[in-house]
Order: sequence, then structure tokens, then C-alpha cells
Amino acid sequence: MRTTPEKTPREKTAPGRLIFADPDFRRLFAAATASKLGTSIGHLAVPLAAVTALAATPGELGVLAMLSTAAFLLIGLPAGVWVDRLRRRPVMIVADLVRAALLASVPLAWWLEALTFAHLCAVVLACGVATVFFDIADQSYLPHLVSPDRLTAANTALVSMDAANQLAGRGIGGLLIQLLSAPVAILVDALSYLWSAVCLRGITRPEPSPARQERVSLLREIGEGVHMVAGHPILRAIAVEGALTNLAIQIVQTMLPLIFVRELGLSPLWFGVFLTAGGAGFLLGSASAARLGRRFGESRLVWLTSVAIVPFAPLIPLLDAGAGLWLAGAGWMVVTYKVGVANVIKVGFRQRITPAHLLGRVTATMRFMFTGALAIGAGAAGVIGELAGTRAALWAGAAALAVSFLPIMFSPLRTLRDLPESGNGTGGEIRSS
Repeated sequence: MRTTPEKTPREKTAPGRLIFADPDFRRLFAAATASKLGTSIGHLAVPLAAVTALAATPGELGVLAMLSTAAFLLIGLPAGVWVDRLRRRPVMIVADLVRAALLASVPLAWWLEALTFAHLCAVVLACGVATVFFDIADQSYLPHLVSPDRLTAANTALVSMDAANQLAGRGIGGLLIQLLSAPVAILVDALSYLWSAVCLRGITRPEPSPARQERVSLLREIGEGVHMVAGHPILRAIAVEGALTNLAIQIVQTMLPLIFVRELGLSPLWFGVFLTAGGAGFLLGSASAARLGRRFGESRLVWLTSVAIVPFAPLIPLLDAGAGLWLAGAGWMVVTYKVGVANVIKVGFRQRITPAHLLGRVTATMRFMFTGALAIGAGAAGVIGELAGTRAALWAGAAALAVSFLPIMFSPLRTLRDLPESGNGTGGEIRSS
């Protein structure tokens, strides 16, 4: 059983102000800041490397985006079982080092004039495998590092930082690509993972070994995590709504590089500016989530923001080189604001109600659905883009966004003000990443 230091009355009343007083949380935050900045640059640089250096087609971009998240479909559920059997921090460090080495091979191959689309695909797929283990271990490790009453403050800090990195990273990425090329920007991503590993290595708080339990079959252990998500009315609604949202967002994002660079003839810098607008929405949403949740109720906030994106989703396919650029940017910003709010509230809720020995498996189940939806969305974008054109893909993504609120509206969230601290969420006042 994990023990935590006894809290003073001040810690109980002001967790948000004291979260950065913890040096180990600061190290975790520094690691996340470095890797998220690099990842934001990489999300922009990898598809643009395929477009500019390898002349990728819409179908190839779809394949590349699908491979970046396919690992969650292939090994996401068993990875949750394996993470629950291990200390989480060493898993995160190894995953960082693996991703750094893999990404560094891309600019090296480019400088040697040996970069191929197959090489890029292999790197993206292998990085995805490492990311599966990192993400599951990361979200399962946080409840060990901070006390339950500070989870919302910790998640707010981490999600806000992620949003700020998207805001800065994609703008920086667009500038780096404009000045130095996409492969050089990918090297920056690789270096960020190295720094993340160094910061994680510096955490001093000992992590206890996982509680020894009777080993059962892998399928049965996977089933325990799936059963908790499927059997909990709020977790189930959150999982389905998050998967639909991710599916829609990925369809749109997969086609954006082609639309900006080829169809509209805009520079990579403008693509970075558009994604930066999305990062601004994400930042505002994550920064305001805790305050709005206290004022309106976390449950109400989840369903209100889910419904609010419906009239804004159709603005995204209006993207053009004139006024449509600003309309689409506004629609994209509203969508990402909703995602920022959801990431703070929903992740904190999941961490609060999940037993410690199931955290890895429940996280893996949710990530299987969320990130699996990204893989499916990328593949769908490639198919729609090849058969009906990039504009049709944007409209398909907008349509999926417009109906993504339905699982929330047909769940207990619609009738509750707040989310539960524990239990099955079927009574009383109750809370996509």
C-alpha cells in the first residue's frame, strides 16, 4: 500500500498553489514540458517532411497518420496489464530514450540522401509503440506522485502546459520548417525526449513495487480494465464521446498539410499559425476548466462544452486563403477549447475513481479507444481524400464532430451537476485524453 506524507491544513485548502512546491512534481513537469514541446513540433514536421521531401499523396499521408497511432490498437490493452506489473517511471524513461533514437534516424537519413517513405513509416510506427507505454505509465504514475486532493491542480498544470506547448511548439515548428526544413525540426523533437528522460531520472521519491497479486491470464486482466470502463455509465459515455471527437479531429488534421501547402499554396508557417490557434483554444480550455467546473459543476461543464461545438464544426471545411482561413480558425479554436476542458476534468475524474491496481488497465482501455480512433480517423481521411478529395474529408470530420455530443447527452452527465468522487456514478451529485 502506498503511503503519502501527512498534509497540513494549508495543503488541504490550497493544493493548486502548492503543487509546484513539490520538487519531484517540478521535475515531472519539466520532463513533460520538454517532450510535449518536441512532440508539437514533430506533429507538424513529420507530415510536412512527407509532403515536401517525399512528395507524399493523400493516401500516403493517411497511412503515415494511421501508423502513428496504430500501436494503441495493436498493443494498447495488453500494455496496460504490463504497466500495472512494473514501476511506472522506468517505463517512461526507456520510452523516451527509444523515441529519441528513432526520431534522430530521420534527419540522419535525410542528410545522407537515404530517407524513404518506408523509413518514415517504420519510425512513426515504432515511436507509437514507445508512446503507448509512456502514456499509460505517465497517467498511472501521477496519482503516486501527488496526493488525491491535488490531482486536479496537477492535471490542470500539466494539461495547460501541454496546451501552451501546442501554442508555441507549432508556431516554432512552422518557423523551423520554413527556415531549416522539416527533418531538422524532427531532430529537435528527438532532443526533447532526451531531456525528458534526464528530468524523469532526477525524481527522488521512491516508487514502490506494484502490489503482488495472483497472476491470472492476460485476457482476464485486460477484461478487468475493460469491464470497469464499460460497466461505469459515466466512464462509458466519456470513452465513446472522446473516441468520436478524436476520430473527427484526426480526419481533419490528416488533410490539413495538403490543403495548406498544395491546394491553397500557403507556406508551412501559415499551417503552423492555424494549428497555433488550436493550441490557444486548448490552453484557454485547460486553464479555465477547474474554475468553471467549480462554478457551474463539472458534469454540466462537460455536456455544455460538448454541445457548444456543434454550430462551429461546419466552419472548418470553409478553409481557404481568404476570409475562410479566419472562419475555419475560429471553428477549430472552439473545438480545441472543448478538448482542453475535457482533458482536465475527465482525466482527473478517472484517476480519482479508479483503484490503484487497475489504473494502468483502465487508462489503457481509454487510450485504446481514444488513440485507436485516431488511427481509424487517419485511415478514413486517406481513403476519403483519395476517392472524394480533401474537401470531402474535411466535411466528414466536421460531421463527426457535430454528432460527438450524443453519448454525453444520453448519459447521467446530462442530469447531474457534479461528478462523483467514487462509486458507480448512478446516484447522487456526481465529473479525452
